[in-house]
Amino acid sequence: MASVKFPKDYKSLLGEKETEHAIVMIKDFFQTQLSTALNLTRVTAPLFVQSGKGLNDDLNGVERAVKFPVKDMDDAQMEIVHSLAKWKRVKVSEMKLAPGFGIYTDMNAIRADEDLDNIHSLYVDQWDWCECINKADRNIEYLKAAVKKIYDCLKRTEFYIYDRYENIKPILPENVQFVFADDLQRRYPNLTPKERENKICEEYGAVFLIGIGGKLPDGSIHDGRAPDYDDWISESVDGHHGLNGDLLVWNPVLEQSFELSSMGIRVSPESLKLQLEERGCPERANLEFHKKLLKGELSLTMGGGIGQSRLCMFFLRKAHIGEIQVSIWPEEMRADCEKHGIHLL
Repeated sequence: MASVKFPKDYKSLLGEKETEHAIVMIKDFFQTQLSTALNLTRVTAPLFVQSGKGLNDDLNGVERAVKFPVKDMDDAQMEIVHSLAKWKRVKVSEMKLAPGFGIYTDMNAIRADEDLDNIHSLYVDQWDWCECINKADRNIEYLKAAVKKIYDCLKRTEFYIYDRYENIKPILPENVQFVFADDLQRRYPNLTPKERENKICEEYGAVFLIGIGGKLPDGSIHDGRAPDYDDWISESVDGHHGLNGDLLVWNPVLEQSFELSSMGIRVSPESLKLQLEERGCPERANLEFHKKLLKGELSLTMGGGIGQSRLCMFFLRKAHIGEIQVSIWPEEMRADCEKHGIHLL
């Protein structure tokens, strides 16, 4: 079990009933802002996909998906999604959406191998979104423009909550800062990736860290990213690589960086080949999803995921994600949280 951080003298700013009401307000308001800003239409989404198709998010490649057989399909194996990173690209392609338009959906997942702590749960809920783009849009400036739109949605949501709960003061800075992961590694060569994130987020308040998954100057990677959705290998600008990133903010309750979203321009057939080779899994090219992509049968896209419980946790100044969502926690963790004023739902 991962360690849990207990903020000194922590007390929730809202009671349980108020919290439940605020969660609904945040989710309804933010998703409307998001869909308007990025021209997204809402679609329904699967809770599970068929194994062996290459559709599930492989995360870091070691997490086990929850699987079950289906009696009426000759016991074909299904697996609970980790996210809809690849499924939504297929959906956008099937809908034949024009560039500049896309979809969003409520994604619910189970990640059984997650290390449980203040911000990680077995249950994952996020808005997964995906936009069709032109080939000319596969560049860092187009990505930054989308990040700024999402950040503006966050700012508006923060004021919306403050307008209704005046004891929850706005803290987000006026603008989000863009930082490349390799520059951050050069700036703090003796720190771990998480320590680097803490430093830069404490300094700026809100950061989009570019180039997650690609190799840094010392040969390491800042954080894991599967090789078959985000493009982390293509050159972006001035010798940097990566057309993806994580949106991080400074969390004053936990006093650490806090990831709200990961997003990026998705792989092209060319970058998919390179990334499969670099990760040592070229055999994935034979999976159904990958075959379609390599043949150019899928739209060029940009997309990402925005944590719903993470968002509510940040805006309501909660110390534990279990104060926002109902999940399963070790009894020891639940008891320790109660001792420190953290009531898990």
